[in-house]
Amino acid sequence: MLDIKYIREHAELIKENLKNRGVVLDLDNLLTLDRDRRAHISQIEEMRATRNQGSKDKPSPEEITQMRQVGDNIAHLEKELGTIEADYFKLLKAVPNLTHPDVPIGGEEDFKVLATEGKPPEFDFEPKDHEELMTALDLIDFERATKVTASKFFFAKNELVELNHALMQYGMDIVKKHGFKLIETPDLAKDSILEGIGFNPRGPEAQIYSIENTDLSLIGTAEITVGGYHSNEILDLSNGPIKYAGISHCFRTEAGAYGKTSKGLYRVHQFTKLELFIFCKPGESDEMYNHIRKVEEEIISGLEVPYQVIDVASGDLGGPAYRKFDMEAWMVMKNGYGEVTSASNCTDFQARRLNIRYRKENGETEFVHTLNGTALNNSRWPLIIAENFQTKDGSIKIPKALQKYMDFKEIKKSNS
Repeated sequence: MLDIKYIREHAELIKENLKNRGVVLDLDNLLTLDRDRRAHISQIEEMRATRNQGSKDKPSPEEITQMRQVGDNIAHLEKELGTIEADYFKLLKAVPNLTHPDVPIGGEEDFKVLATEGKPPEFDFEPKDHEELMTALDLIDFERATKVTASKFFFAKNELVELNHALMQYGMDIVKKHGFKLIETPDLAKDSILEGIGFNPRGPEAQIYSIENTDLSLIGTAEITVGGYHSNEILDLSNGPIKYAGISHCFRTEAGAYGKTSKGLYRVHQFTKLELFIFCKPGESDEMYNHIRKVEEEIISGLEVPYQVIDVASGDLGGPAYRKFDMEAWMVMKNGYGEVTSASNCTDFQARRLNIRYRKENGETEFVHTLNGTALNNSRWPLIIAENFQTKDGSIKIPKALQKYMDFKEIKKSNS
């Protein structure tokens, strides 16, 4: 969340940022609650000081009566303060991060293309989408997954299982080379951690599966668990940023997201992901943002898949993101580009909510900056391989970069 002092001193800037992001929030009400909250805290502290001073000497009956009244007044103000703070923190946590000045203003379709690499494949036959290809090759089963679990879950089968493991090992080898420490995380997190990262774990707008009668939820990304790993800690960043590559299962409700362009593996309720996460000093976050982009580009370009990098527009940014880029790969199912990774610079927005600081050389502490980005996953990455490397007879060739992790170079019907 943003520092309330900054909001107070830059109210018009915050209002403009809310407008650019398409966020409806009563900032004037927040500032009124902030004023009332500070006034109540000040009065309570003054009354406590008065009561404490009176307790140092033997009080007279009149003073005892006065102190009781002071106590009653304190209790009354504390009750009012509790009501004020409930509304205050709800609004404060709803204020999104600031927005980088280079971010394009607008909605989902107003992104800016930063780079385009490779050319879409030219087929001398009518190409199939990944679901048709994989079903024919006995690599995937949505029908039985629906029977066992629910729609938009899937069974990966046969060579697809090996392809998924090869992709994960390929990604791990690259991120380790760039200094990321591997960490395999729990699939559950406390709601307080989800809220700290910026996810809404409960309520009608939640995209998270919550566990009934607990304060736990299934995570939608390892960003949640890795981000919470150092909550309420003071980090030593004297040797540079701390970089993790978190592996986890991911669970998302994806409410209302079905349709032709979300078929098959493009949008599912469960998948496995390798997620990049960085804790760094404030002055290093722009550099680390570009670092994540280079790592992600190395991963996708190594597979020889056509892609573009887009600067996400203000109205399509998540609340914690100061700036976000998506990498979109060419997909037959869309006859265009579709998102396969994203990366966000969240500045100190998450760290402030999770109380993650670092110690400066002068001994003082300051909130760290956090960044996150997808390395790869076992849903959209097999999708783009199947669609871009398909052959006329319905087989799927394995990209050269993955062949050393597998004992076959092509998935054919005869192999399944």
